[in-house]
Amino acid sequence: MSATFPPIGDRPTTPTLPGQCPGLRPGVGPGSALVADAPAEGGSAGDDRAATHPGAAGLRAALRTAVSAGLAERIRVDEQASRPPLDHAGRRDLARSLLTEASDAYAAEQLASPGAPGLVSHEVESAVVAAVLDEVFGLAGLQPLLADPEIENININGCDRVFVRYADGRRAQLPPVAASDEELADLVRSLAARSGVEERRFDRGAPGVSVELPDGSRMFAVMAVTTRPSVAIRRHRHRQVTLAQLRQAGTLDRGVESLLAAMVRARLNILVCGGTAIGKTTLLRALASQIPPPERLITIEDSFELGLDRDPCHPDVVSLQSREANVEGVGAISQAELVRWALRMSPDRVIVGEIRGPEVVPMCNAMSQGNDGSMATLHASSSAGAFIKLASYAAQGAERLPLEATNLLVASAVHIVIHLAEAGDDRTRVVSSIREVIDADGTQIVSNEVYRPDATGRAVPGVPLRAHTATRLIETGFDPDLVTRPEGW
Repeated sequence: MSATFPPIGDRPTTPTLPGQCPGLRPGVGPGSALVADAPAEGGSAGDDRAATHPGAAGLRAALRTAVSAGLAERIRVDEQASRPPLDHAGRRDLARSLLTEASDAYAAEQLASPGAPGLVSHEVESAVVAAVLDEVFGLAGLQPLLADPEIENININGCDRVFVRYADGRRAQLPPVAASDEELADLVRSLAARSGVEERRFDRGAPGVSVELPDGSRMFAVMAVTTRPSVAIRRHRHRQVTLAQLRQAGTLDRGVESLLAAMVRARLNILVCGGTAIGKTTLLRALASQIPPPERLITIEDSFELGLDRDPCHPDVVSLQSREANVEGVGAISQAELVRWALRMSPDRVIVGEIRGPEVVPMCNAMSQGNDGSMATLHASSSAGAFIKLASYAAQGAERLPLEATNLLVASAVHIVIHLAEAGDDRTRVVSSIREVIDADGTQIVSNEVYRPDATGRAVPGVPLRAHTATRLIETGFDPDLVTRPEGW
């Protein structure tokens, strides 16, 4: 399924051309049968000839360049003209047209060049065109990595520096995902062009892009500001997950499971925090699994990731995604604006995938103005540290709230803060702290840590819940004995 490679300096090397990745010929990429050293077993005769014909690699490279440039140009022109982007079928039709034109141009070039490899047959040309079309509208070299259910994170530093982290914590370096850095950038550009509800650019004018892949994974890529294109993919192995499943995975115990489920049913406003790739979105999905199906949910994200609109348990969901400015610098829609829009859409609950800035103020306003049961995630190193992060984000907003005003707003809006961390003994991702917000006192937010981390980092009972909060939970069927006399981990 995977292999751990020796250090870079210990690997055998092969001669490379400028811009070509070590160990691959130009135009050779994982999953490409057209230019591989040998055809795949069971392939057709046409595939065999396409794989071995001397002109196939050159044709493939020319077609990839033409279709990538043509699709990118169409995105740019549509943005400048304020036209809606082509849908998937329209982009595919445009790609076919571009490939036909590029094939004709390549044939004319070969005829005019005595030293060229020569014309390819119609059968070989058709096979190459079909493969390029599938590559542009598929996942190419990323496919085998995304098909591995045990891979959680994929980091690519140039086409041939591919590193993965598995669910059990193992790390490995895997083979290249593309034949060159240019081919890697083209792949990202293709994925960005058909992601979500709108096309997203990836070029020198827009060197960073965040998109949702077809399987729900989140991809972020940069170019131009780095020496080589860089890609980071966060996998979501559990698209639909429950608190019970997280208990079985060791993320929480039965007492925490029961407590969190009751908090959702009691419509407490919940903030999930933790470090990068710690499982905040997964826990948010699990919490959402406790929301009654009839409720109307509005989700707000920088890049579609939660996927609640695809969960059959939640039939009434509207997913909103922020939008970057176009090439003219207009058309941007922030998460803060989307939160304001969400309040006009009759939500029962508002869920923000991740608070990253000024949207904290409208989000807290939403939580404190009748939309109880709302949720969000936040990057923070501890449950107490979440309050400092919220204050710093609020200071960046148009309201420019002072610390005291921010704390009053947060204390009136947020009821519970849950913190995730890695257990110190086996690196399992666990709930480590649950904090109940009590009040604001000037520059401080008063809170009780009802679950605190033990020596391993796992949550164990701490300060009791306030009587008012405990009563709300008991009314939803919560058994407080599970906290006072927990089963433990």
